[in-house]
Amino acid sequence: MTVLLSLPNVTLRVDNKTLEVIGDVDVTLAAELAACGVEWLQHTEHTSIIFDFSDVQKASSAAISVLFEWLRICQQRAISVDAIRVSAPLRRLASLAELDALIDTPAATMAV
Repeated sequence: MTVLLSLPNVTLRVDNKTLEVIGDVDVTLAAELAACGVEWLQHTEHTSIIFDFSDVQKASSAAISVLFEWLRICQQRAISVDAIRVSAPLRRLASLAELDALIDTPAATMAV
């Protein structure tokens, strides 16, 4: 496991092919978090990955924005997203935004 970013309220780790966000993402941290993940995605040799937001306990559109930025890079680099794991609060927010299909089956949804 490698720590890519460690800030007072949020940490980004990579474990094999899983990018894991730990802590709460707010607007003041989102850009730095997204950029750090983008940097890793642009240089990874993996052809498929997993995004893990299950340790993000605060529902935040900033966290969803980070996810979208990473998904965009995956599409550009033809990296398959095997799974997106989210906490219950993020699941509720994603559901309100009608993003259930994306969270549940990212590879199928992104292929459309």
